[in-house]
Order: sequence, then C-alpha cells, then structure tokens
Amino acid sequence: MKNLFLSTLAIAAITFTSCSRDDDNSNNNGGSVTINAADFKGELLSGQSATLNPNLVYNLTGSFIVRGGATLTIPAGTRIEATGGTSSYIAVAQDGLLYVNGTSTNPVVMTSGNAAPATGDWGGLVICGKANTNKGGSTGQTATSEVGDLTYGGTENTDSSGVIRYLRVEYTGAAFNGDKEFNGVSLFGVGSGTVFEYIQAYKSGDDGIEFFGGAVNAKYLIALHSEDDAIDFADGYSGTLENVFIKDVAKAGVEGSNNGDNGAATPTTNVTLKNFTILKGALAGSEHGMYLKEGAGMWDCQNIYIDGFTKGLKIKNTTDDPNANSNVDNGNITFNPIYFGGSVTTQSEYAGANTTYLTVDSNTGAGNSGSNPSWATGWTAGL
Repeated sequence: MKNLFLSTLAIAAITFTSCSRDDDNSNNNGGSVTINAADFKGELLSGQSATLNPNLVYNLTGSFIVRGGATLTIPAGTRIEATGGTSSYIAVAQDGLLYVNGTSTNPVVMTSGNAAPATGDWGGLVICGKANTNKGGSTGQTATSEVGDLTYGGTENTDSSGVIRYLRVEYTGAAFNGDKEFNGVSLFGVGSGTVFEYIQAYKSGDDGIEFFGGAVNAKYLIALHSEDDAIDFADGYSGTLENVFIKDVAKAGVEGSNNGDNGAATPTTNVTLKNFTILKGALAGSEHGMYLKEGAGMWDCQNIYIDGFTKGLKIKNTTDDPNANSNVDNGNITFNPIYFGGSVTTQSEYAGANTTYLTVDSNTGAGNSGSNPSWATGWTAGL
C-alpha cells in the first residue's frame, strides 16, 4: 500500500481507490493510499479517489488539493475542522472532482477547529474549472487563482467539477494581506456541468461566495455574516443564481463586476439573478444592497428584495465607471420586480436617462420576503 501521509493512527484512516472521471463511487480497482483523519492535508493525484468517513472528525491542518483526474467524495454528516489560517484550505484543481453528498437534515460541515471559532480561522473551499473567464483574455486563456495558485479558465463552459449539495462552510476568510484573502467558497472558471446548491457561507472574514468567471449555475445559497460582500461575481461570469438569502453584510449584499482591469473586457459578465433577499442586518452594509461595479456586465434581475441599507443600488458615475452606466443606459441591466424596504432612502445611484430599468413592486425574495426561507430549515447555522 502506498502511503499518502505517514500515520500511526490506523483506526482513523480511510482508503482511496482509483475511479474514472464520470464515476462518483469508489468501487473501481486500483492503487490505494491512506489518509490520517487526525492530520488531514496533502493531495490526491490523478487516478486516486477517496470517500471520507462520516463517523470521524477530520482535522484539516494544511492544504488538501484534489488534483486533475482525482475524486474526493464527502458523505452526509461529515465534519471537517480546520486550523492553520491561510495554510489550511481545500482546493479542487482543473479536472478534479468533488462530491459533497450532504442532506437537508445531515449537511457536510467545514468549520474552524479552534476552541473559540472566529472569522478568518482558515482559508475555505476553492474550486477551479475550465470554463471561460475574461481575466486572461477573450479566447479561452487561463489565469491563476488569487488563492491556492491554481490554473483556471479555458473554453469548456460545460465542464464539471462535481456535485456539491448541502454544504456549510464556516469561519473562513483567512487573509494574507488586505488585497489577498480567502472567501467562504471561491469558484474560479467553474463550468455548468457542476451542481452547486444548498450552500451556506457562515461568518466569512471576506466574501461569502464568489464566482470568478465560469458558467456554473447555483441555487439555494445563504451568506450570513460576510465581512466583505455576501455574493460576488466577476471576470465574465455567465450563469443563473437563484433562491439566495443574504443577511449581515459589511459591504455589499451583491457585488457584480465585468472586469476590474477593463470594464469592457469580453466575454462579458452575463447573469440572471432570481429570488434574492438581501438584508443588511447587524453589519455596516457600507456598499449597499447591490453594487454594479467595474463595467458590471449584463444583469437580468427578477424578484429582488432589499432592506436595511440606506441605498438599494450602488453605481459610480459615468466618468469613473462608463461601462457600467452604459449597460444600464442600453437596457442590459434590468430589475423586474425589485422591492426596497423602508430604510432605503435612495433606490439607485444611477443618474442616466433610462427610466425603465427598475420596476418597483412587492415580492417574495428568496421565498418569504425578509423572513428566513423555508428551504433553509435543518442544514443551516445562525438563522
């Protein structure tokens, strides 16, 4: 047996077996490796696969990387406790596969292993795919993730990084410096073949969930207590985000960009946002409900509920962000319908000529207006 980690704790070990990219079980024959749950770190290499044991607590003491051609499966009820700040994170490289098989009553939990958990205790989850991004260019160039230093991007918009359901990620956002921090979950160029639903980012020291390019569709997302933005998308992200509940936000509830270096970069960010509840909650909400930023891109927003902020929509003026304003001017950004609560004294900072991009009405947001949605019951924390 080939050892992945040196271990004298055989009782805390699980066995890996090789499998094909399209197989999420571990029944294939092949070389096997051993992992020590008391010192969970290292990597899975091409041809290797692992299924964690939900009866063990995995102590993540460093980075764990699922390399291309490898598969990690995490059953319902598995708990991973991380220590180590920026050195401790879980990452899926291009062509790696992650299967998180949580349930509504038994989610997978990735959390802090510290005695007194706090935001920024560890990195978080990083997933890198082969879908398009405008960060490297407009014809399928790749880029390097800002955390984990992994390649992402390409031309395979239907690429799959696996299936992630009923996952709670807590106390993340470890920071290298003021410009480089982990999020709760970071998706870099992740393709539409990936399933990403019923995900909570709880008490993140930076953004809750961020999409850097890619084409993955996501639904049933919760970001609670985000010390930057709750949901962030940028760099040519193209997809649908639906049924999203946001509360306790330090900056923006939703921040959406096209490209921070070139607001006109292609392929252009092109999103559909459906059924959002965005509540400032207990944090400052300094960048307001939704921030149309750095070119913004094209947004089709339906059934948006915003409350607790003084401003609903933030956008810089035409001099500072001409591309974002042009997208509103030309009807590429619409909100139909959108609700602004009583705290919102300025619905939008946009000062252009388009008077029809907003349709203000009452709506249900993520499912129950400003109240917790029913689909959040059983697998979330802090609500």
